[in-house]
Amino acid sequence: MGITNAPRPRQVAAWASLACIAVLLTACTSSASSAASSASRAPATVGAPSTTTAPPSSAGSPSVPASSPGTPAGFPGVTASPTGTDTFLAAAQDLNGALLHEPGCGGYGCALSSDSTTFLASMKWSTWSGTEAVGTGIYKINGCNPDCAAGHVYPVAAVVTLSQPVKVCSASGIRWVWSHASFTFPEGLPQALQGQNAPQNPWTFTPLIAAAQQSCS
Repeated sequence: MGITNAPRPRQVAAWASLACIAVLLTACTSSASSAASSASRAPATVGAPSTTTAPPSSAGSPSVPASSPGTPAGFPGVTASPTGTDTFLAAAQDLNGALLHEPGCGGYGCALSSDSTTFLASMKWSTWSGTEAVGTGIYKINGCNPDCAAGHVYPVAAVVTLSQPVKVCSASGIRWVWSHASFTFPEGLPQALQGQNAPQNPWTFTPLIAAAQQSCS
């Protein structure tokens, strides 16, 4: 009886050993799988380049130059203030007509008024800057008696000072045009041009100023 049952303890012990080995193998395999899984996931989460695109920086962008105050866009040769080279006398105070620079006013002369009753002739300019022009010559004045069509024209020696240039805008650029004139008469005025018949002096070209402002609006 004792001999028949003797092998059972050894068999149980063998099964127990196999079970222990199986448990150890399972644990090791699980640990190895976990480590491998962690290792395979690591590149995707650690040190992976970001896919978010940052907004472009404006620090290196070239700046767009802003226009100067009082400088209309589209007009070449714009100057902020007049100079002697870009200041003119508008013949007959017409901004669409001839713009004269230091004119000699030869022949019959340069019309100064819009109704052609006053002219400058034989002019010599001692000053022509951005603030004033001073010249000597002949100031031809129609006495308009009995009317301007039949009036006598008086040539009077005069010193002419042009001043107060105004800005005029056109498709060709910006120009400055005299808007004020004053006169001295070294030899005086003829009797017919004295008193209430005296020429306007000083003279502000009001219609020209209004037209100049409108051209730049």
